[in-house]
Amino acid sequence: MTTPRSSAALIARGRRLEVLTLGWNVIGVAVLAGAAWRARSVALAGFGLDSLIEIGASMVVIWELSDTGGLRQRRALRFIGVAFGILALYLAAQGAVALAAHHRAATSPAGIAWTALTAATMFALAVGKARTGSALANPVLVAEGRVTRVDGLLALAVLASLVLNAALGWWWSDPAAGYVLVAYALREVGAIRRELRAAP
Repeated sequence: MTTPRSSAALIARGRRLEVLTLGWNVIGVAVLAGAAWRARSVALAGFGLDSLIEIGASMVVIWELSDTGGLRQRRALRFIGVAFGILALYLAAQGAVALAAHHRAATSPAGIAWTALTAATMFALAVGKARTGSALANPVLVAEGRVTRVDGLLALAVLASLVLNAALGWWWSDPAAGYVLVAYALREVGAIRRELRAAP
């Protein structure tokens, strides 16, 4: 059981985690836009879109934590579910187009450095959100923690594709990187739908 004081502390911690995520991804959108443009990388462009989705999800959770009523939680969960769906559709479509066109991205040292840093940061934030959300019994913060974990997994997939492309010339690894998370994102859409159906 959490006391009113401990609940307030947990809510404050949740907000801090979301603000950190928000700030990181705002910077990331700018870094990734430049890196994707220079390298003509589908994987980096897709990761930039994922950062935009994470910005939106963080803003929704900050809004939701100001009033954790049931209606607000359901709206927040729906938004996060839609964000997962958009990400899966975008990555699947972009990957298919790039593979069909045999698109060859250039090497991107900036992209490699940023995705490595982002993977470590997102996994740390995801753990904090999962623990805080569980302690608060807040499904929105827990769900957004899964979005953050997806962000970290996508960073690893993009990092691997950039390294393989630079080291071995495996051009197909760039568009293929996005497919790593398509199934996972769709599974999360299903999980959020089940949570919404089970909600009172």
